Amino acid sequence: MDNTASGEDLAKTKRHEDDQSGNNPVVVKKNECKPWLKKMWCITEITQEYRKRMYRLLNLYNKPYNPSIPVVCFDEKSKQLLEDSRSPIPMKPGQVQKYDYEYRRKGTCNIFVAVEPKAGKHHLKVTDQRTRKDFALFMKWLIDKKYKRAKKIMMVLDNLNTHFKKSFYETFSKQECDRLLKKIKFVYTPKHASWLNMAEIEINLLDHECLDRNIGNRYELEKQVNAWRQENNAQRRTINWSFTKYKADKKLSNYYVS
Repeated sequence: MDNTASGEDLAKTKRHEDDQSGNNPVVVKKNECKPWLKKMWCITEITQEYRKRMYRLLNLYNKPYNPSIPVVCFDEKSKQLLEDSRSPIPMKPGQVQKYDYEYRRKGTCNIFVAVEPKAGKHHLKVTDQRTRKDFALFMKWLIDKKYKRAKKIMMVLDNLNTHFKKSFYETFSKQECDRLLKKIKFVYTPKHASWLNMAEIEINLLDHECLDRNIGNRYELEKQVNAWRQENNAQRRTINWSFTKYKADKKLSNYYVS
């Protein structure tokens, strides 16, 4: 009888001994609990009110483009100003730019973002804050400067406490408020569902293509944001929204509650 073990047999024996002694981590099966892992998730119930708002938005997105009644999606983003503590080393042929990991905090700025997805129009403004007054002034700028000829602006936005008519009445006279509010209709996303706002896509693109770097002051931030806005407007860059009511029911119906 040949008592010599093969290399494969020795390897199996060694793995068994290591697993028993704890030298190697135990292989966790796919369906076993993994307490060391976590995943961010939107935990909510999709109520009738949620569905009502969602369907309203999806129907609005599905309508043909009408320049007299433009659909504009609005949101805002806070940007922390970070200044390099040491000057970066510029890139050279065959070498990438090098920068130090240390930086100095220089405060924050706010960026108001409005995008008309089907027309490829992009409107952005940098402000020091995002108060009710700042919101109202930005809306007035859109109404009077960018959509002066529109009959009614369908403004999609989330439920942040500044995003309501009250901001207008705290900023302007009643007569001016009435004039402005006749030109705009707020269409709110369901609560806990800002993903239905296409301005979120716009902000993600802005982050990835423009803001993914250290910017140390408001002047430089405005310069970079304006350059990004001008390029996108020149290209008439649109957003193609493909999520429909049918797809919503198919994907989310298990979470619907009456």
